[in-house]
Parts: sequence; structure tokens; C-alpha cells
Amino acid sequence: MEIYQSAIDLSSQKSLLNRKRMEQICSELRGELQKASEEGPEKYVTRHKTRGKNLARERINLLLDEGSPYLELMPLAGIGQEDMTLGGSIVVAMGFVSGVLCLVNANIPTKKGGALNEISVQKSRRMDEISLQNKLPVIYLNESAGADLSQQAKIFNHGGRAFREITRRSKEGIPSITVVFGSSTAGGAYIPGMSDYVIMVKGEAKTYLAGPPLVKMALGEEIDDENLGGAKMHATKSGLADFLADNEEQAIAYARQVVSQFQNLKLVGPERNFTEPHYSAEDLLSIIPEDVKTPYDAREIIARLVDGSSFFEFKPLYGETLVTAFATIQGFPVGILANNGVLFSDSANKGAHFIQLCQKQNRPLLFLQNITGFMVGKDAEHSGIIKHGAKLINAVSNTTLPKMTILIGSSYGAGNYGMCGRAYDPNYLFTWPNSQLAVMGAEQLAGVMEIIAEQKSKGDGISIKGLLDKGKMKVAKEMMKKKIEDESSPYYGTSRIWDDGIIDPRQTRDILGLCLYSINQAKNVVSGEWGVYRM
Repeated sequence: MEIYQSAIDLSSQKSLLNRKRMEQICSELRGELQKASEEGPEKYVTRHKTRGKNLARERINLLLDEGSPYLELMPLAGIGQEDMTLGGSIVVAMGFVSGVLCLVNANIPTKKGGALNEISVQKSRRMDEISLQNKLPVIYLNESAGADLSQQAKIFNHGGRAFREITRRSKEGIPSITVVFGSSTAGGAYIPGMSDYVIMVKGEAKTYLAGPPLVKMALGEEIDDENLGGAKMHATKSGLADFLADNEEQAIAYARQVVSQFQNLKLVGPERNFTEPHYSAEDLLSIIPEDVKTPYDAREIIARLVDGSSFFEFKPLYGETLVTAFATIQGFPVGILANNGVLFSDSANKGAHFIQLCQKQNRPLLFLQNITGFMVGKDAEHSGIIKHGAKLINAVSNTTLPKMTILIGSSYGAGNYGMCGRAYDPNYLFTWPNSQLAVMGAEQLAGVMEIIAEQKSKGDGISIKGLLDKGKMKVAKEMMKKKIEDESSPYYGTSRIWDDGIIDPRQTRDILGLCLYSINQAKNVVSGEWGVYRM
């Protein structure tokens, strides 16, 4: 395939202004990510370190293969929400352990003792979905005070689901490993209890359903926590611990050894020889317009993501508001659907046709969303936009192909559905920091609300003047517009785990490569009739 011939003038005033704005947006993102990486107040961090313990991200770094790709998922979950710890009290990450791509769920014991709040359990639940859908092993790095009891009503059912998901994954041949570094009690005790492999640190790990005070109150027994649920007891008497480690470093080494046994999960097959894009990822900052309503050619984005900046476009002269193309990303085949304007009947039909072709090739799908929605109006309705749009949504809903979605601009209304938004269960979904997600744009939505109010007042036989004077109506419209703008922000969505993270556009290709690796590794997983029962 030939290299795509870019038409972007990177030295133009427009490109320079775009770049300046996007650099500022990406800088703000880095600032928020830096805040999320802080692991609690300094006094708790210091106390933890003086006890010879590693922080959550230090444990992850020791666990992962040195120099291998690594991605933290949902790092800004909870941002801007009251009573929520930024990022929750856990770190969820995807990276290589002994050559196998795994998910890691690490408690942050220096944030409120690692107590799990509503965001923590929602984040864990999304991790469970990613693991099951992509057949990724999960390694739990446990040290937590358990549930944040002030939020017990919000987390009780979610917590129970987390235990169930470990067993469901085990049945599907997706192993879970738990390394217990400290307290893992009450509900938290079921995480090692359900896991396929358990490693405990001698003298530090404590796992029991009820601690010594509750045991004394309930049964009158007096026992210390080490004899009740210490690591040595579980390794020698209860059998809960499969490996007893002398320290954290040895425990992590055991975890790496366990994963090294998963030979079936190590990706095999032809060498992934690929060519880097002809164009730099830095160019993306110059391409993205300041206003999400400003159109631009999606091919310019594709050319900065795919191998060799080369792709084979399907139906290039038909349904031109949707670009469909065959390509590879880091050697993995993909079928790309990218918005180039509003979806018309022909572009919806084209998209459904393309997905069917990719299904025949077993080719994963990549959706690049920059969509204001499906076309409206007399001509669109007469041409059958509803039934043709339904074909695209049907194809997206029922394909069994792995799907990845990136919100690169606007994502409004049913356009979000047709382009595989969160409701359509993509394997991975990420957003760029310039993106907007809503039923429609803030200006349009506020205007529609104003028109509806006027029509209602006339229908009730009341003059609009009698309800609201023009000044008050203007204020109400501006308030509505501001509300929708706030709720359309990528930070609003990522706070509520509507995505798997906001990413710098320049990192998109590497992140997609990691996602595609996981999708291909999943082909080697062998399921069974039951999960592993601890003996």
C-alpha cells in the first residue's frame, strides 16, 4: 500500500494555533495525572516506608517486566466528585509479567488505609469486564483496610460481584493471583480465597473473616492476629497460602514465577514486523481544531496511527462522511471506521457492510469518533435514515469482533451508539482531552430547551413574556449551556468510568498496540467446566 499523502500544512497559522491549544490541554491532563499518582499524605507514605514496605506503584514496577509497555487504566476515576478518593484507593494497570500481558489491581494502603469506596469498587468492576472480555490474567497486590463503612450501602453489591468475577474468570481459563502484603480481612479475605494462586508475606500478611476483637466478642476466644490469620498459619494449617515469602520482594518474585508457567498465554505466531508511521504523532496536535464543530479529514489522523501511514480504503467514493479502511497497527490487522462528518444513510450502510467484511476476516475493529450524530430533516427521513442507521447499530451490536473506540472529537447522540460508544461494550474505550460527549452540543441543547419552553407556554395559552422576561430567559439558557458543557467534558466522563482513561493523542498508537496484543493473546486461553477450587 502507498503512503498516504498528507495535505496538512504544519507551518500554517491555523496549525500553529491548533498545536498551541492542544499542548495546553495535554499539559493540564499531565497535571491531573500527576495528582492522581500521589499515594496519600506524606506522613502516611513516610510511615509506610519506614516499616520496610513498598508503595503500590513501587510494587507494580517490581512486578512488571523491565522496560516493557505499561498502561494505567482509569487513573482519574472520581475526579471532581465529593467523598471520593481521586483514582479510588486502587491502581489498575495493564503490563507484561514474565512475557504475559496481565492486569494488576493494587491497593494503595497509604490512602485511608486502602479502604475501598464507591469509585474503588466501580473501577475494580470495570477491570473485571476488561479481564473477562480480553482474557487477561489478574494479579491482586493486596493490603487494605477493607470497605469504607461510611459508603457500605454503595459498595456492598459491587463487592460481592467482584468475588464472583474471580471464579467466572477461573472457569474461563483466566487465572487470578493474589499477593497479600498486609491486611486482607473480612470481605477482602475472599479475594485470595477465590484466587487460583495465593502468595503471602510472612509476619505481615493477615487474612481472616473476623479479627481478634470480633472473635472474642462472638465466641469468647482470645487469640492474636498472627495465630488467627497470619501468613505462616495459612501456609502450614489452613492451606490458603500456596507460597510463603520472607519479604515483599520475594513475594513478587514468586508471582512472576507463577505467571512464567502460563506458557499457553505467551503470544506465539509470526514475527510482528512492522514499519512506524511515515508521519510523526506530534502532528496530531496541529491537526485537531480548537472547535469540535470544525471539520477535518479523518484520514490525517489514521495516517499518524497505522503502520507505514498506509491503509487500504474501502468504498472511498461512497458514503464519504465515514472513512472505512483496512490497515495494521504494530503488525496487528484492524478495520477502521472514522467519522468524516455527520452520518447519512449511505455512510451508515457503508459502515454496516464494512463490519460484515471484517467479521469474515476476523479483523478487530477500531472506531475513531468525531460525530455530531445521524443526519436529520425532511430529506434524511425520506431517505430512511432511521432504518439505515439501525443497520449500522445492528452490526456494531452483534459483531463478535473485538472492538476499540477512541473519542477524538465530538461524540453526540445516536452517533455515539453507531460508532460503538460505552453502551456497546467495546473491549477498550479511551478519550482525547479535547473530546466532548453528550446527547448534543451545549449550544444546540440549550436552544432546543428554549424552543420547547416557548412552545409549551403558547400551548398553555400563556405568553412567554408572562413566564420569563427576555433577561431571565437568557440567564436560564446560559446556565443550561454551562451545565451541559461541564457534563460534556472528558473529565466528567472519566470520573464516572465512562472510559478507560483520557490519553494524550500522541500516545494513541502505542496504547492501541497494547490493546491489540491483549486481543491476540486471548486466543490462547483454554476454558473449562469449573474454576479452580482451593483445596
